[in-house]
Amino acid sequence: MCIGLETRAGENDPVDGQGNIKGTVTTADGKPAADVTVSLQPVNRNTTTSDDGTFMLRNVPAGEHELSISLIGYETVTQKITVLEGKTQIVTIKLELSEKQLEEVVVKAGRHNYRLSNVSTGLRLQTPIKDLPQNIQVVSGKVIADQQIFDMLEGVTRNVSGATKMEHWDNYALINMRGSQIAAFRNGMNVQMPWGPLAEDMSMVEKIEFVKGPAGFMLANGEPSGFYNVVTKKPTGQTKGEVTLSLGSFDTYRGTLDFDGKLSKDGKLLYRLNVMGQMKGSHRDNEFNNRWSVVPVLQYNFNNKTSLTLEYTHQFSEMSTIGSNYAFSKNKLGELPVNFTTLEKNLEPTKINDRSILAIFKHQVNDRWNLTAQMGYYNYKQVGQSLWPWTVEANGNMQRGVSIWDALGTNKIGQFFLTGKERTGSITHKILAGLDVNDMDYWADFNQGGPLGSPDFNIYDPKYGVPASSLPVYDRSLPIKTRGVQYGNQNTSVYVQDELGFFRDRLRLTVAGRYTTAKSQNPYELDPETSGNRITPRVGISYSIDENTSAYAVYDQSYVPNYGTDINHKSFDPMIGTNVEAGIKRDWFNGRWNTTLGVFRINKQNALIADEVDNGVSYNRAIEQQVQGVEFDLRGMVVNNLQLVFNYAFNDAKITKDPKDKSNEGEQVPGTSKHINNAWLTYRAPAGVFKGFGVSLGYQWQVDRSPWYVFDGKSQSLPDYFRVDGGLSWVGNQLSVSVNVNNVLNQYLYSGAYYEWGGGYYYWQAEALRNFRATIAYRF
Repeated sequence: MCIGLETRAGENDPVDGQGNIKGTVTTADGKPAADVTVSLQPVNRNTTTSDDGTFMLRNVPAGEHELSISLIGYETVTQKITVLEGKTQIVTIKLELSEKQLEEVVVKAGRHNYRLSNVSTGLRLQTPIKDLPQNIQVVSGKVIADQQIFDMLEGVTRNVSGATKMEHWDNYALINMRGSQIAAFRNGMNVQMPWGPLAEDMSMVEKIEFVKGPAGFMLANGEPSGFYNVVTKKPTGQTKGEVTLSLGSFDTYRGTLDFDGKLSKDGKLLYRLNVMGQMKGSHRDNEFNNRWSVVPVLQYNFNNKTSLTLEYTHQFSEMSTIGSNYAFSKNKLGELPVNFTTLEKNLEPTKINDRSILAIFKHQVNDRWNLTAQMGYYNYKQVGQSLWPWTVEANGNMQRGVSIWDALGTNKIGQFFLTGKERTGSITHKILAGLDVNDMDYWADFNQGGPLGSPDFNIYDPKYGVPASSLPVYDRSLPIKTRGVQYGNQNTSVYVQDELGFFRDRLRLTVAGRYTTAKSQNPYELDPETSGNRITPRVGISYSIDENTSAYAVYDQSYVPNYGTDINHKSFDPMIGTNVEAGIKRDWFNGRWNTTLGVFRINKQNALIADEVDNGVSYNRAIEQQVQGVEFDLRGMVVNNLQLVFNYAFNDAKITKDPKDKSNEGEQVPGTSKHINNAWLTYRAPAGVFKGFGVSLGYQWQVDRSPWYVFDGKSQSLPDYFRVDGGLSWVGNQLSVSVNVNNVLNQYLYSGAYYEWGGGYYYWQAEALRNFRATIAYRF
């Protein structure tokens, strides 16, 4: 190995008496070396290189140190290094191993770590996760691949404390956390629509960030529970690729391609291309969801300070009639077979095209300040129909109904923000300031339809075969914007944040504020437009107890305008959420794994729940809710070759004030579980006859569940949920094979709720019984 040194002043703003070490590790053939352990003695500082081969050691005491590069099976190489006060030492390290040899070393060590130390640039934060006064959990692409998760509708939430996926249509992800639905973000932009966007396919995903708490200063106004941010794959500058082929139960066939490289010899023009095609059936007869996606990305680096990235995403889904994944009963939840369906074979499918264009401009103004501008346009088009009963009788007779569901959603987003580092005396400042503009419109046509078959279709003895001549015919002669009803959401925000560092940056105080003006439109309310504005504050503190441990506390608020009026035609005040949270974070054993323990309390004023139905109009009423709890997350390589994700959450979510129904006070908030516990463990043999072979095992466990729509605290409770999954795999230098078995115990698992319309009945979704997936991947 060879090591080169360079000293640079002013970079990354080290504090008094300290400096930084910034490095890049490459292989003998010039490729970035990921997952290499870098140590600094005698201060006992450790880190690992990221996917692009870079590492950073901040605020190192000035003086003589020893830098070490260690790889399993090779002698540790050391080099003396002098750290100068107020300056950054630039280190370039070239290994004597080729890319293929390094890959073998990484496999021996337990291929790829589940732990990530930093958030994406889309979250706009300049501080490592461990030192932030906020609970942020990141699900890496390695975890997603090991669990063979195909899209956002599947088991992503098992990797984050307190997050659960709620049942709904099979096109977009509805995820709850800390007592309410969390918003869907992509690359730092709020892409949430009333029924969209199309759930992201994992072939295009680098990682998924779950941000807990309001964090409205950071990205947008929204629920105080948080949001998830899907980070898509970008060019890395490496020339590489991967192809995967998968098959599984229910006639599942899938293939993906991932190409990454340079389009110009000077390396200024880079590209990334991800392609996916999938045919997937279901454990219910005649049900399917076939998808494909194409995601090309171009990045041009004008110089080492300025870049422009352009990304186009096109996801397509052709799926069976929406609603076919539900079962219904007048009597109770979960009483029908797991494969029950109301679907007829000759119903037309629903087709969804989800397209977006994203442009990201980055410019380093100087050594301390950076400017980022992002603009995105999202277009969601759906042509299809939905299936839902008109009536359900106690004897099992059902009148099925089918109706058109065409939709068009557009989302125009602009974001401009500055990040900078300054100093006043001995105090450091990490400054964030910016402007957000978001304009979302959604048109939907639900208003054409008719009965499906006769009213004596019986759920206990279903007979199928409705003739095509009796199916409804829809009139699509007018454009969707004319025949559909319109939902809307527009908001503009300005914000500023300062993270002040004291005592050589061991104590960090964050002060932030956001001013938001928002307008919402709901055509089904008597008062269809709601608008308002508010300043939401944020104060956080984080203290580094030692190099590996930090404690934090935060207070912040959220603001969401409420739609419509109550049954007395009185408009609602905005929903205000207040969050108080504290916790402790720690990296263990040279940063190979980490833990986060947090406690929180969220109070929500003017939260809306279902009220009465009058003349066919469903009204809400405003109540107060409190969600408090404890969350624990562990992820990383706990011992050599053993990767673990483990989390637990206790949520005490209850209604604290209901002016109309005092008996409702103290009841559990709909869509919550009091206890949520998940684990996923993977062990891979480093040597011997079983070298590269791995075994995985995990479970999901939820206790005291409430349905997400309404909950009376008694008869509508859901049973506890316990699911076991596992897998076997083999990883070589370029080839890997994995087989996963889901629902190993073959349990009847479902979630659902009570539905008040149509005379009242229960509805639920049942998961598949024991099933498998197998994937073969080749990297080049």
